[in-house]
Amino acid sequence: MNSVASPPLGGTRSLLLSLAPSLVPSERRVVQVCIDDTASVVDMSVADLARRAEVSPATVVRACQRMGFGGFQRLRELLIRDQGARSFAGSGAGRGIVDPAGWAGSAGSTGRAGSSAGSGSGSAVPDDALSVAAGEPSSHPVAQVFDRAMAGIHGALGALDFSEFDAAAAAIRGCARLLVVGNGASLAAAQSVALHFLSSGKVCENPVDIVTQHIAAKLLRPGDVCLAVSDSGMNHFTLRAARLAAENGATVVAITSYARSDLAGVATHALVAGADFHSWNDSTVIGNIVQMLLLSALHAASLGVLPGSERARAEVLDEVRTMVEGSGSRATAHFGDR
Repeated sequence: MNSVASPPLGGTRSLLLSLAPSLVPSERRVVQVCIDDTASVVDMSVADLARRAEVSPATVVRACQRMGFGGFQRLRELLIRDQGARSFAGSGAGRGIVDPAGWAGSAGSTGRAGSSAGSGSGSAVPDDALSVAAGEPSSHPVAQVFDRAMAGIHGALGALDFSEFDAAAAAIRGCARLLVVGNGASLAAAQSVALHFLSSGKVCENPVDIVTQHIAAKLLRPGDVCLAVSDSGMNHFTLRAARLAAENGATVVAITSYARSDLAGVATHALVAGADFHSWNDSTVIGNIVQMLLLSALHAASLGVLPGSERARAEVLDEVRTMVEGSGSRATAHFGDR
């Protein structure tokens, strides 16, 4: 993890979410209060938080220590810092500051004034789009999904250890063999990054069949890398592949939302981000957005400096162009015969 004492600005809540499942129930109640009611917690003492969570003061202190904060005072300082940043973004004091989480709320008239002007001039930009640009909540379902996605992304790196990320990128860059494994909801993300590695000249394996995944992992050796993608960090099949790879001396890079999940425990390098999305109680199918962004960053960091990457991308583009142009020619010939 990041130095837990100082997650990035706005990332404390994400860090709490990633660590909460590893705590005992009484400690989780403490963390849940901090997540659900940050505005009140910043003004609380240890005794106040203990009463609110219905635990002892010792449990509050123990929960903070188990998460690496040292004590409640350090956690409180970080929550105050993040709240101050949100207040500044919402106040309009910094015109250049993006407010992706919609913290600015509906206060202020800047967005609505622009909306009225747009409507009066026959602008094609809908009011909802202008509201989103102004940081105001929108009633349109499309805008709501994007608002919530941006809110989840903001601060999502709170649990990510950047030194672990750099080490993982270096391991992939220098590995002899790369195996990418993902199942269930993480399958699409694993397949996508595997294709990007392949398109950049990094030969890798990404079997979809579970038996093949486990055989491939069993055959990995020191100097090889298994990139295991599991949002929960608990997928049995992905976890089995990671364990087989680790047992044979391969480097295991884990992409997961939870810092103390089983997969993170097996991994050589655990890259943790995205727990914010699991607080949603609806059926919005965008829980792997942070996962995809993190994998994209890992791909870029791993291969961006390799001299053969650009050549490989150019060759891939030529092949795609050939397929597209060939398909178009065949379609023209087909309709010409009619």
